[in-house]
Amino acid sequence: MARAGQIVIEPVSDKRGRAAFVDLGRAFSDRLPHFVPQIRSEQIELVDPDKNPFFGHARVQLFIAKQGGRPVGRISAHIDELALAMPAEQGFGPGTGFFGYFDAEDEAVARALLTAAEGWLAGEGMTRVLGPISLSIWEEPGLLVKGQDHAPMLLMGHHPAHYAAWIEAAGYTRAKTLYTYDLDISKPFPPLVQRIVQSGHKNARINVRRVRKADWDNEVAIILGILNDAWSDNWGFVPFTPAEVAYAGKKLRAIIKEELNMIAEVDGRPVAFMLTFPDVNDALAKIRGKLFPFGWITMLRWLRFPKGAGMRVPLMGVLKEYHSSRLASQLAFMMIEAIREQSNTKFGSVRGELGWVLEDNQGMVAIADTIQSKVNREYVIYGKGLG
Repeated sequence: MARAGQIVIEPVSDKRGRAAFVDLGRAFSDRLPHFVPQIRSEQIELVDPDKNPFFGHARVQLFIAKQGGRPVGRISAHIDELALAMPAEQGFGPGTGFFGYFDAEDEAVARALLTAAEGWLAGEGMTRVLGPISLSIWEEPGLLVKGQDHAPMLLMGHHPAHYAAWIEAAGYTRAKTLYTYDLDISKPFPPLVQRIVQSGHKNARINVRRVRKADWDNEVAIILGILNDAWSDNWGFVPFTPAEVAYAGKKLRAIIKEELNMIAEVDGRPVAFMLTFPDVNDALAKIRGKLFPFGWITMLRWLRFPKGAGMRVPLMGVLKEYHSSRLASQLAFMMIEAIREQSNTKFGSVRGELGWVLEDNQGMVAIADTIQSKVNREYVIYGKGLG
């Protein structure tokens, strides 16, 4: 039996343990200003190997830290087989494992958790660790190091500022920084952007259209094809599998509005897309993440018409063959303007957010600057060698 004060790291191996792992994370999050509670059942699903298709190509071990019998922290260690198959120069590659779902009561607990995750990864043959990434790079990558002064939008992590110092003290250094950009969508874009958009509308080869929910499966297949091509050279890219797309699509379909999601075609061929989601955190904050007994009524009303909701653009992409052309940015501006106009006039929204954007993604940084958006959050993925 552990002495009072001794930190014990326990692996999670069953349904009850996974629920305790999620509840511990929720308890930590409840302490944070501006945090928005999420739906507990959905959080449990994400760490359930029978529910989340990420487990179909990954090995995952969850850990809970206890001190004097009391839970004081948690962490995940995981290995993504698809990430191992990527070229090392793109950030991941052979020997790269990950940690995520990091929460700790103090620095000693943080160090013990990181050591446990590193030991498990090393035992599985990994030579390097990156994190926090919880669990997939497509879910919640990075530690929030700037932007704790306002609430996160949907699908975004929210962490206390002191976690960064604890991770760095354990020997980790920055591997990559990701930005989100805040945007006033209540007013038209600058004249330069308007001219670019107007020029695109005069080009008979270009057609920017809404995503068709009535043809959802085909539309998802189009978006997946563009996404995996457009992002394939990016740092940290891992192919988004059809099973993961179907899973995400099922979870997000209720908040997908046709007016806010665009596919751009050139000569009748889909070559670009942009997804925009109303920020469901607006509703979750009101019900404190609880659907019962009456939270579901508020949620249902919001889903029907998310009036005034903030809008988040989590994903966009243009086929690689267009990356070096002026057409790529023109299509992006045309989709952004179409979504901005609908967000503002139909839903009464005044604020949008773009991200994540890699710090060295010059094309997206240039677009964000041109539409006069400003960095409002900064996330860091840390790295460390093992052995």
